[in-house]
Amino acid sequence: MRSLMEENIKNNEDQKKMANADPAAHETRLSLISEYIEGTRGNLIKLEKRCLNIISDITEAIVECLLSGKKILICGNGGSASDAMHIAGELVGRFRMERRALPCIALNTNAVIITAIGNDYGFENIFSRQVEALGASGDLLIGISTSGNSPNVIKALSAARDIGMKTIGMTGINGGAMLSKKLCDILLPAPSAVTSQIQEMHILCGHIFCKLAEEAIAGGQSDFQK
Repeated sequence: MRSLMEENIKNNEDQKKMANADPAAHETRLSLISEYIEGTRGNLIKLEKRCLNIISDITEAIVECLLSGKKILICGNGGSASDAMHIAGELVGRFRMERRALPCIALNTNAVIITAIGNDYGFENIFSRQVEALGASGDLLIGISTSGNSPNVIKALSAARDIGMKTIGMTGINGGAMLSKKLCDILLPAPSAVTSQIQEMHILCGHIFCKLAEEAIAGGQSDFQK
């Protein structure tokens, strides 16, 4: 069997052969990669200019919720479902500090609950039904939808409002129904209309929330800069 070093050498040689075989195609790929990275860089600059205070307000709401002994519910579909699970994992486990576990439940993780509710009540109710079961006054719901129009996220935000939960929305630049229906106490509109670019900004913000929340809960400094 090849060693790892030998395998890496072979992979590098194969890549060089591909580049040499069609240098024009290789240059085109490099250009497209650079173009995408440059677009992301531009989006992050816009996010910092437009949304810094909103990100701070959301972090404050999360910290206030957790320090009050309340919990966070979070939901989304597709890539936003992954973001919801990612953020919940960082809070329940840890981000960068040793501290107590923080209560956060991603509502898109239990296949039995989701399929049962979807089958019996319709897919648009898969999150709102869970909010009714798990949410309480003073808790916080984070609804993630790049369009701002996902029916199940919209219904979840509405259900949370009825219970007396604080509501946070994470969406794209247009805001969608999250904005027009005024369902969010705080709305973060990532400055893009492109789904993938919105998601990139959402998870960056999620990491910021987790970093600052655990520092507030645990006290002291993290190793975030290491």
